[in-house]
Amino acid sequence: MLTAERIEAIAEEVAGLGLSEQSLAQLRSRYGDVHFTYCMDDDVGHHQPYLSRPGLNVYLVDGRDHCLKFTGQLEHATGLVLAEVIDDE
Repeated sequence: MLTAERIEAIAEEVAGLGLSEQSLAQLRSRYGDVHFTYCMDDDVGHHQPYLSRPGLNVYLVDGRDHCLKFTGQLEHATGLVLAEVIDDE
């Protein structure tokens, strides 16, 4: 089950590990009941992140109906999209 506290803890881990396929593997091992997807933030489109940190936006995903879709409702979230944000200078 995803809670605000659990998502915050995951975001803190990502801040320490950085976003990569290796860190995603560690997260999947540690949080086996959570579906994780890693992408670039500009691939997400118009959805609003649940949580934003420097270099990272976290989006909620609902997979209850066998198809993944973005959700804004924490109680329906079954996974997270960890989207890397690269600032254009």
